[in-house]
Amino acid sequence: MEFVEQLKSSVDIVAVIGEYVRLRKSGTNRYTGLCPFHNEKNPSFSVHAVHQFYKCFSCGAGGDVLKFVMEKEGISFYEALKSLAERYGIPMPKRSQYADEDSKLRGALLTMHELAEDNFRSNLRAAAGAEARAYIGKRGLAAETVDHFGLGYSERSGRALVKLFEQRGFPAAQMEQSGLVGKRQDGTLYDRFRNRLMFPIHNETGKIIAFGGRALSKEDEPKYLNSPETPIYKKSHVLYNLHRAKESVRKEDRVILVEGYMDAIGVTAAGFPNVVASCGTALTTQQVQAVKRHSNSIAVNFDPDGPGSNAAERSIDILLAESMKVRIVELEDGLDPDEYCKDRGADAYLARIEGAKGYFYWLADRVRAKQDMHTSEGKVAVLNFLLPKVQGISDPLERMTIANDVAGYIGLEQGMVLSHFRKAVGDRSEKAIERPKSVLRHDERMLLIALLTEAEVRAEIIGQMKEIGTIETLPSRRIFQAIFALDEAGGRVGFEEVNARLEEADQNLLAQAVLNEDGEVSREEVLACVGSMLRSNEQYLKLQIKTRISEAERSGRFEEAIRLTGELQGLEKTARAKRGNQ
Repeated sequence: MEFVEQLKSSVDIVAVIGEYVRLRKSGTNRYTGLCPFHNEKNPSFSVHAVHQFYKCFSCGAGGDVLKFVMEKEGISFYEALKSLAERYGIPMPKRSQYADEDSKLRGALLTMHELAEDNFRSNLRAAAGAEARAYIGKRGLAAETVDHFGLGYSERSGRALVKLFEQRGFPAAQMEQSGLVGKRQDGTLYDRFRNRLMFPIHNETGKIIAFGGRALSKEDEPKYLNSPETPIYKKSHVLYNLHRAKESVRKEDRVILVEGYMDAIGVTAAGFPNVVASCGTALTTQQVQAVKRHSNSIAVNFDPDGPGSNAAERSIDILLAESMKVRIVELEDGLDPDEYCKDRGADAYLARIEGAKGYFYWLADRVRAKQDMHTSEGKVAVLNFLLPKVQGISDPLERMTIANDVAGYIGLEQGMVLSHFRKAVGDRSEKAIERPKSVLRHDERMLLIALLTEAEVRAEIIGQMKEIGTIETLPSRRIFQAIFALDEAGGRVGFEEVNARLEEADQNLLAQAVLNEDGEVSREEVLACVGSMLRSNEQYLKLQIKTRISEAERSGRFEEAIRLTGELQGLEKTARAKRGNQ
């Protein structure tokens, strides 16, 4: 395990988690954000930079940087280890005991996708890629844009990748599992993508996990062909270009959502790097949650045709369910985002983004256009359509603000409409998820932090601490016991070592203690806390002796009562002497 410890000590957990979660500093060493493992509106997820661990006080998720990568990427321990080692330039041991069969399979699939991308890019530059290059030129893509997005071309032959993978020694079963190769009924293998412009699809860490291919011949169907789901690709969880866009999404605090690859590429090339695409599939909750970790503001810019508008409308409910702030971008003259940027320019597109309607007003315009607003039936139909949309708004102030605007949009009497909406949505309440308040005393928490982080102070006080009987009455007693046991065994006393010895309830308590601290504790503070504990211990011992004296007197054991009284007086005399010497 030496390599594991070396890697974890070399990795900044805040930087790693920060690639997935928008973290905000909330203390000297603490960072908070929305938990990436469950849906929440208020942040209950914390990361500690010094102790290198994360904890969600709502769903209970927690652990070190390796566990985070494993859970977030759905990969094995070995794959997480290898991923972090590559990211930080740390050589892996030549023979590793960590690999398993699933890890080896996913590693092989990732390698095949890298080989496929190299093959496709090479094909695009060759004579066979002339038709694909002509299409790229027609779409006005610059050479640097083509290179930046890794575009390529899949040959017509239908056997190029099969031959390449066979030469590299990949078995037929792995080829099929990659999604890049299909199998006919007679058992022969063939390339899934043939004569198509190829778009590599990446996971959030930048690994190629799938491809999309656009047909170059009219007779080839479908127009866009995507990889099937594989052990490394779950299409409902992936958004095209998110791995590139996420930094800009955080910086702009807004994501632009378009429908397809070319729109994402065109809008990015126009100077808007905070764009992602749904790749023509229906938007999913998992995709929205992936974006929400970086920003909760979204500008939906689907194609202006009927299917695009319908897709935008369907996406609104999912976005609202995740508490996203939604605006709908409308482009005139039937242009899609890529065409608009090329035809009208970046400034015009920015103006459309900045002037985008709030989703509610966009919806209201759409439904009004479908009804006869001169009739009461039409107005009621619009009202009934809009009501559940308003109910879906999580923010109470925004709900009532929009409810106030409904009457004017529909043309109904305001009092009646407001009464209708208040009855339906006015009572809705949101329960914020708050970090649980620590049940630990101040001195208890300070001593735990000192014992875990200050080796010199720990050596000075731990002997006294072991003699304090009242520790056994504290909520954190098992944490102290774990620290004492590690110290006596001569092992390293740190957060990770102590945490590993605890049950889940005590792990949560330890996390609360560490995440509630606001900075380093001084030696003076620690010694003051030891003094507080010692005084508590004196009171505890006195109370115990007084209780035993009372029991002895009630039972007629007067000699024992006299002995205990002398013991109590000796204890009080010692305490007075200590106070006099201070």
